[in-house]
Amino acid sequence: MIPLILPLDDSRATLAAAGGKGASLARLIRAGLPVPGGFCLTTRAYRERSMEGLLEAFRALGGPVAVRSSATAEDLPGLSFAGQHDTVLGVSEDGLFDAVLRCWDSLRSERAVAYRARNGITSAEMAVVVQRMVPAHVSGVLFTADPVTGRAEPVVNAVRGLGEALVGGEADSADLLTASQKASLIALGERIEALYGMPMDVEWALAGDEFQLLQARPITSLRVEWNDTLDGDYLWSNGNVGEAVPEVMTPVTWSLVRVLSSMAIGPHRISGNIGGRFYLNISTYTALGTAIGKADEMLRSGEETFGRIPDGVTVPPLPMSRAAVLRAVLRAAGGPLKQQFLYRTRLSGLVRDNPGRCAAVHRAIAACSTAAELLDLWRTDLDRLLRFVCPILDAGARMIGGGPAALRRELVALVGEQDAATLLTGFHDGAGLASMGPLVGLAKLRSGEIDRDTYARTWGHRCAAEFEISAPRPAEDPEWISRQLETLTDPCELLARQAAARSLAWARLTAGHPEKAARIRKRLDRIGASARAREQARSEMVRTFGVMRAFVLRAGELTSSGDALFFLPIDDVLRVLGGATSLLDRVPAQRQAYERYRALPPYPAVIRGRFDPESWAASPDRRADLYDATADVPMPSDVTGFPGSAGVVEGVARVLARVEDGDALQQGEILVTTVTNIGWTPLFTRALAVVTDVGAPLSHAAIVARELGIPAVVGCGNATTRIATGDVVQVDGARGTVKRVR
Repeated sequence: MIPLILPLDDSRATLAAAGGKGASLARLIRAGLPVPGGFCLTTRAYRERSMEGLLEAFRALGGPVAVRSSATAEDLPGLSFAGQHDTVLGVSEDGLFDAVLRCWDSLRSERAVAYRARNGITSAEMAVVVQRMVPAHVSGVLFTADPVTGRAEPVVNAVRGLGEALVGGEADSADLLTASQKASLIALGERIEALYGMPMDVEWALAGDEFQLLQARPITSLRVEWNDTLDGDYLWSNGNVGEAVPEVMTPVTWSLVRVLSSMAIGPHRISGNIGGRFYLNISTYTALGTAIGKADEMLRSGEETFGRIPDGVTVPPLPMSRAAVLRAVLRAAGGPLKQQFLYRTRLSGLVRDNPGRCAAVHRAIAACSTAAELLDLWRTDLDRLLRFVCPILDAGARMIGGGPAALRRELVALVGEQDAATLLTGFHDGAGLASMGPLVGLAKLRSGEIDRDTYARTWGHRCAAEFEISAPRPAEDPEWISRQLETLTDPCELLARQAAARSLAWARLTAGHPEKAARIRKRLDRIGASARAREQARSEMVRTFGVMRAFVLRAGELTSSGDALFFLPIDDVLRVLGGATSLLDRVPAQRQAYERYRALPPYPAVIRGRFDPESWAASPDRRADLYDATADVPMPSDVTGFPGSAGVVEGVARVLARVEDGDALQQGEILVTTVTNIGWTPLFTRALAVVTDVGAPLSHAAIVARELGIPAVVGCGNATTRIATGDVVQVDGARGTVKRVR
């Protein structure tokens, strides 16, 4: 049985015995943090309505004191009960018993009863914390994270004297602290946040030059915000990464992606999270070019990868000196250079062995029967898979070898736009292009060349949301293959037609320029080999992300956390496996942020400056192609983009928001959407042409359309807002234009 009175630092001062406030203060004291001395009249005293030893404990402590309510249902991660129960300050010996009774009675007050009823609390008990009064000349509240924006930035509120004015909303000024005092207070907050593993609301008092901590509780009203545009004036683009990660990411997925994109130029990161979506920081990409006066050249050279920057948009330079940029670029170059070396020497072996490696890890994950076993498996196998294998595969997936853009320009000069586009196809032959794999594989399955198990083993990890590890893999669904076969339009006729066109184009080239044919053939072979290697590396990287999904799912099972672990970064998932289950208290706010952002339409492909996704989405004048906080850039009057695949066609448009809506696409319609990836490939055989908002010449839509011989215009920015389902449009894949006919 717990005593009626406990010293405030007693290990028995638990939530059940000392209430939320008492347990929290005891935890702070035991961690060596500055808390005024005191004791706790326990919940047993409340139940028995007994105050035995209270006066003696008060006299040993010395007065005056603060008498604070400490209910068993308050100061919890989900509920604070702030303002629901009473606190009495400046209590002398004469008023001690009345102050305790007032705290006890506040548990049954009308407001406290109503608060518990609203939040489903059916029972609670009251302890009372008695502490020596702090003669504060300044007091206030420290939030270790901004409770309004959710960003990890401390917020300090302060008032003169005691804290009632601040609690009552009568004052709010942090200027009462010197810079040194504020830094000391924030340092205390960092220690408290580390102790609890979550953002905290800390009440404090300053007496002389010493801070005393009066209370610490989780921030229950934290509004989490994922928005790296708040870090500075940058130009952002999702022209490349928007294809790979087209949806809002869960925190665990973002943490895995960050492992592959952690490079920075000084303090400026090369990638960012804007409302849960993945963007590249073009200001960092052009930093070297800006420093040496070649920014425009760098932008043009990058168009093949991340798309074109709209006319009228400028790239803000990094706020660094030329010398600082050069030093930072040199320091940052080590990682990519190492990856390039490793992928050139080890990529083929990693790609070859990866299916077997991933299958073995899948079996090992399933065999783990305890959280400790699974955590050990991470340390021995999965950590290397993420931090060594994935970066090499990522380097291989990003390589652009063989000079396709330069060869295309040469071919256009020799044989014209149409034949040049036709000759730069056929790369799926032999080992095959991974982006064409699911489509060609389905045709082979239907014809009996392969069986269902082979298809699932080869392509069951590929889907539209393949980098989002909370999304189920197709192979997890027993009916997935059957549904694909039901809607399949056989690609063989399109591929055969394109092969015939390629033979004729090659014959015309060799007839007109026989002396150049051998050299061009070698370059085409190199480009094809490079394309196949690049896409296979990406396919295998996606396979490893499937392993990460299996790991997090198993971790949720073994810790009884379910899907909650998708809403924590991977390092916190590992801590939960190690027993730090308090980290799960962060999940509700993270889940709420995820759902809030996921409800919004896809953001603009190009963003300059501070961007608020919710304000943008609510605006009737929002643009899908561009948001520029610094300038009013005129909206293009037409729909233009990159020439993705040559050819001119006219047909009825079908605008699709998601691949799940693909059944609506009728044979011979023009597919118009924000972005495509491998999950969209089976739809292409039904499309007369393809038009996308996001993309570049090396994007999925351009590559697959070229291989199938259907026209495509990619990276238009505004196609889905300028074109509606039912419009009759003309698509010119060679010129990169889309015109509404009627």
